[in-house]
Amino acid sequence: MAAAGVKQVLPPSLTSASDPPPIFDGTTRLYISYVCPFAQRAWITRNYKGLQDKIKLVPIDLENRPAWYKEKVYPENKVPSLEHNGKVLGESLDLIKYIDANFEGPSLFPSDPAKLEFGEQLISHVDTFTKELYTSLRGPETVQQASPAFDYLENALGKFDDGPFLLGQFGWVDVAYIPFVERFQALFLDLFKHDITAGRPKLAAWIEALNKVDAYTQTIYDPNEIIEIYRRKYVAQQ
Repeated sequence: MAAAGVKQVLPPSLTSASDPPPIFDGTTRLYISYVCPFAQRAWITRNYKGLQDKIKLVPIDLENRPAWYKEKVYPENKVPSLEHNGKVLGESLDLIKYIDANFEGPSLFPSDPAKLEFGEQLISHVDTFTKELYTSLRGPETVQQASPAFDYLENALGKFDDGPFLLGQFGWVDVAYIPFVERFQALFLDLFKHDITAGRPKLAAWIEALNKVDAYTQTIYDPNEIIEIYRRKYVAQQ
């Protein structure tokens, strides 16, 4: 298990010129992209459970991805994917559950039935949440259009009083939401000079608490590079 607070030395991203790893040799591999919020979910899960030595990170350059990834690893050609026990699985929310259930380490899922039920409600909304955020970037009033999404989180936080996270204690729901909040917080501040935590004290406390969770902070990508990517992808198209 990696020592808390020690930032892992990350391998370089593989490109179209990179040779494939020795696929299906018994090594468990998590294929990610450092810039992808969906892949970040599985990466955080791996870190939280202390699996840095058990699950090898294989970063892929999505702008110049190797052909062998689609041909030999994951036909969907997306990240994240997990190579484990001779098979490859995908879909970030499924991988959070799979890694949690199939590997040692602290669980991201609460034992309290009320927390599990509320957690499933929040997970059922997460795709709507992310869609609202990305759609807002193409609208004329982005900040106003995105406000309901952030208000949803503000209202969800505080249901349980045993901690600042969505289910009180840190868990799989926080992992599902934070990669997107991380990106849009930086983007809104840069593009619109808007602080998404203004008037949302529980959201501010949630983000502050998450920034003390090593499993998450080890996955944070350079916000300036994220902003540049989003500027090219969304702002340039308007």
